Amino acid sequence: MPMHLHALALVVRDYDEAIDWYTRVLGFEVREDTPLGDGKRWVRVAPSGSEETSFLLARAANPEQQAAIGRQAGGRVFLFLHTDNFARDHARMQTLGVRFVESPRHEPYGTVVVFEDLYGNRWDLIEPNR
Repeated sequence: MPMHLHALALVVRDYDEAIDWYTRVLGFEVREDTPLGDGKRWVRVAPSGSEETSFLLARAANPEQQAAIGRQAGGRVFLFLHTDNFARDHARMQTLGVRFVESPRHEPYGTVVVFEDLYGNRWDLIEPNR
C-alpha cells in the first residue's frame, strides 16, 4: 500500500471550540469524534472533499502543550490551504471575522494571503495558478 499523510496533530484549547471554528469558518467536516475516557476525545476534521489528510484536534493536557497553542510553528506560516476560488473564500472568511495579517498578493505560484486561525496559528490561503 502506498503511504500518505493521514493526520496532523493540532494542539487546541478546547475540542468543541475548535470543532466550531474549523467547521463554521473554514468549512471543514468532522470525520471522527470518539470519546476516549477522562474527557479525552479522538477528534479529526478535514477540508470538505479531502480524501486523505486530516487534523487531529489534540486538547492541550499540560502547561507545555498549552504554551504551544497557536505557536506550533514559532510564528511562521504553518499550514497551507488551497482553494479553487480565492475571491469567494477570502470574502467568506472576511465576513466571518477571520484575521488576515496582510492584503492578498499575487505570486508566481498563485494568489495568496496569510491569515490566523482562532488560536493564532498562521495559514496561507492559496489559489494556485493553473
